[in-house]
Amino acid sequence: MNSNIRNYLIVTGGYWAFTLTDGAIRMLVVFYFHQLGYSPFEVAMLFLFYEFFGVVTNLVGGWLGARIGLNLTMHIGMALQVLALTALTVPDAWLSVPYVMAAQALSGIAKDLNKMSAKASVKSLTASGADSTLFRWVALLTGSKNALKGVGFFIGAVLLDVIGFRWALMVLSTLLAVVLVITLLLLPTGVGKMKTKPKFTQVFSKVPAINWLSAARFFLFGSRDVWFVVGLPVFLHEVLEWSPSQVGAFLACWVIGYGVVQASAPKLIQHRSGFGPNGATANFWVAALALLPAAIAVALEQQWSADVTLVVGLVLFGIVFAINSALHSYLILAYSDHDKVAMNVGFYYMSNAGGRLAGTIISGWAYQTQGLAGCLWWSAAFLVIASLLSLRLPRSMPSDEGMPTQGN
Repeated sequence: MNSNIRNYLIVTGGYWAFTLTDGAIRMLVVFYFHQLGYSPFEVAMLFLFYEFFGVVTNLVGGWLGARIGLNLTMHIGMALQVLALTALTVPDAWLSVPYVMAAQALSGIAKDLNKMSAKASVKSLTASGADSTLFRWVALLTGSKNALKGVGFFIGAVLLDVIGFRWALMVLSTLLAVVLVITLLLLPTGVGKMKTKPKFTQVFSKVPAINWLSAARFFLFGSRDVWFVVGLPVFLHEVLEWSPSQVGAFLACWVIGYGVVQASAPKLIQHRSGFGPNGATANFWVAALALLPAAIAVALEQQWSADVTLVVGLVLFGIVFAINSALHSYLILAYSDHDKVAMNVGFYYMSNAGGRLAGTIISGWAYQTQGLAGCLWWSAAFLVIASLLSLRLPRSMPSDEGMPTQGN
């Protein structure tokens, strides 16, 4: 087997294992602390440091990965996740808001170190100019990751019902620790490491396309989390009276389907346009996405069946959002040269984490004050802004160094 393919499979496997725990801990925290009597806004605040430190981690992590190697930053992320999971197994009396926020901060650092490392590694393991291969590999990595995050949602909700909060955390931390040891033994050192030690100031991109894409990414992911993180699961549980397992299963199916669409994005996009994606492609799909949360909000305000509206609306939103996410994940790598990919991806995912942070905070506040429809109107507004920012993305892919030409 080609060594690059072998290493890609190892990186993907490690990313998969991490993603299962990341999805599971999300459901465990949301439902357990909601059952303890936390308000929707208080539950959202538990994720404040998770998202905030994601911003910081992506900014520093790309620079760190370029200096010490992406495999090492990935393993640091796994180790921190094991620590974060273990930290939440303490008695209820210890689980104050500041304590849980601190544990979630560790988990946020872990998640973004792992994600940045895995996705930047794909560029490092792909030959220069092989843009069609790059699109397929990053779409497969991202899509499979999100499918498994959906499985993680389901596992977390079921484990909470079956063995309880603490035992669930112990099981997850043990399994991830085993995967950490395996990948540590199998992966080579120095993947993505720059030949010269980059200065920290170099993390801020000087490529306009990367800056515009990062700004659009902020609002794209904010538009999802502004209703998905707190508003939707609490609405399903409180208003529609679904059990945690039912909510977890539903969200799991949604995220799995979302991941399948992401992994299939290269075929979907090529079927439509006949060539590789560019800024115009990204702008079209984010504009289409903006219509969906607005339509769901109108349907809820007109008192259509909430069950049918949310199921159908979420399916459509998931399909179009997945295509948008896959396009962005490809474009950031296509806009980056091999030597600076870690720093560029870190900068880009800093914006991603910033959008998630804003969406998470607004989700709890908006649901508590404006209901789920209010969350959806915020989502639509974020997407309109993302669409306007995407107008500045290049309509063609220049063929200069580090920016592959359009492929077939």
